[in-house]
Amino acid sequence: MTTQTEPATVKTQTIVEVSTERAFAVFTERLGDFKPPEHNILGVELAETVFEPRVGGHIYDRAIDGSECRWARVLVYEPPQRLVFSWDIGPNWQIESDPDRTSEVEVRFIAETPQRTRVELEHRHIDRHGDGWQNISSGVADEGGWPLYLRRFAGLFDKQAR
Repeated sequence: MTTQTEPATVKTQTIVEVSTERAFAVFTERLGDFKPPEHNILGVELAETVFEPRVGGHIYDRAIDGSECRWARVLVYEPPQRLVFSWDIGPNWQIESDPDRTSEVEVRFIAETPQRTRVELEHRHIDRHGDGWQNISSGVADEGGWPLYLRRFAGLFDKQAR
């Protein structure tokens, strides 16, 4: 896995030993299985993380008390190659309701062989968040950010192989 950081862009990637179709399906259908439960701004234990598989859908957390936090909007949904979603969490780790002050996360699924997929994640336009955007950039680039998500994602396939 590699991580690269530019001023307002964070890039990371991983390789999984499955088809692009399988990698895409697991990423979108099982996001809550690799998203760390402590990455939660609701302040209540999570019951699930939901990815609505369509342009205009949302990614949101639902807590055990029924409260919800819609923290992303699905902007591009092109199975099994690509998806783009907004990052609607501001520099103070609270929901940002102004779409002009949100960034984007693109995830690409690239076949290296029929059963090997490179998953590239690019979090871009982070500077759109305004003052304090560097907090987001350093947070998502850190080992506890996107690199952790992709390690946990790849780990889902390791568990299946056992």
